[in-house]
Amino acid sequence: MSHPPESIPSAQVMDLYKMAVEMADRVSARRGTANSFFLTVQTAFVAVLGLADPHLTKSLWASIAVALAGISLSATWWLQLKSYRDLNRAKFDVINKIEEQLPVKVFSDEWTALKRDPIRSWRTRYAELGVSERRVPFVFMAVHALLFTGRLLG
Repeated sequence: MSHPPESIPSAQVMDLYKMAVEMADRVSARRGTANSFFLTVQTAFVAVLGLADPHLTKSLWASIAVALAGISLSATWWLQLKSYRDLNRAKFDVINKIEEQLPVKVFSDEWTALKRDPIRSWRTRYAELGVSERRVPFVFMAVHALLFTGRLLG
């Protein structure tokens, strides 16, 4: 059985490549939707807590419950982001492996170009969206802890 030349990928390889790229794009879209959900819920939660009558959450147990709910929601968000990152990493490993059979390596070359970050004067490497994205749940954890502390002291 003869194999096609390396510079001309088979139709099956191209179909698999297209499917892998589409699946990676869908994961990224789902991650964005999940981020919007968590950000909306957390923002509403913090706004309600910040504006609520202090007498409503004056009880120590109520304050603990509210703080734990907010912190738990933040932790769930962070774990979900980690899961999406792991899933995308695996998908791009597959895409990069398929690209070894293609004449053009779109994603591999793009990543190589990003690593040659032209803005080295103020950062040492390309700032991945996932890095800043994963910090946001910790910001909300801190906000919930501060609100809890404020309720206790107030």
